[in-house]
Amino acid sequence: MKTSAYHQAAAAVLAGDVRASARLMRMLDDRMPDAAEVLRLLYAHTGRAQVIGITGNPGSGKSTLTSRLIGQWRRQGKKVGVLAVDPSSPFSGGAILGDRIRMMEHASDPGVFIRSLATRGALGGLSRSTSDTVHVMDAMGCDVVLIETVGVGQDEIDIVRTAHTTVVVLVPGLGDDIQAIKAGILEIADIFVVNKADLDGADRTVGDLRGLQMLLSEMPPWIPPIVRTVAARGEGVEELVEQLGHHQQFLTTHDAAQERNLMRARFVVSNLVREGIGQRVDRWLGQTSDGQALVAAVAQRQLDPYTAADQAELRTAAA
Repeated sequence: MKTSAYHQAAAAVLAGDVRASARLMRMLDDRMPDAAEVLRLLYAHTGRAQVIGITGNPGSGKSTLTSRLIGQWRRQGKKVGVLAVDPSSPFSGGAILGDRIRMMEHASDPGVFIRSLATRGALGGLSRSTSDTVHVMDAMGCDVVLIETVGVGQDEIDIVRTAHTTVVVLVPGLGDDIQAIKAGILEIADIFVVNKADLDGADRTVGDLRGLQMLLSEMPPWIPPIVRTVAARGEGVEELVEQLGHHQQFLTTHDAAQERNLMRARFVVSNLVREGIGQRVDRWLGQTSDGQALVAAVAQRQLDPYTAADQAELRTAAA
């Protein structure tokens, strides 16, 4: 792809061309170098969308809640992008697409763009493609970008370094509430949602959350509100949208906005550097005689892997 083609592709995305945007997202997910060149041109035009992460335990109703939120924002005339981050298929590495199937009622709406992405084994729950795709949706004119994560629990913390606002969805009756609190995922919430609030135990779940907040040694400038919803019936969704707006306003008037921008930028750059270094090391170990000899020495117990790793790091850094 020539330089002029990069500019044409970027212009198409900025004009809101869905096909061009979808093509770029696929290229980014496949790690094609041309896609990165287009994203370089788009980056200066991003930063306008409100990015919201929705996470929580499997079975908590995240997809139903996401679908209701889409409908609420569409009634306000907002363009919505949705990233449903699914578990990677162990065979193809692709997304299972379960979440996108549950949002099919919005599939024919030109103001809604839904895309599924695989975690691709990312330990924090999100792959690099998530951040890249958020940038594309932002550039194509989405007012809101929702990231619905796979809901794996404690490891799924990358969302707080990607989204402006993180919503943690809980439901009553999923077992020991104290164990859920220990999982650590509650620490990332900007807003708590107790979904399926018509079930027994909802009051206890809300009470446990409020008790947790009272245990804080120092009150933060933003105390996460607790919103009760029954997503299947649409109850509480308007209040949730209102609280999301309050948090967005808080970020624009408080130093927390700058802190989060710096954290997101550091996270993205760090991931790109790690990925680049990892690719160089893999190529050196697999495609050079010195690298192959080093691997063979480890396999034959002639060299320990820690010394080998140090040597590989030094050799590839100097290359």
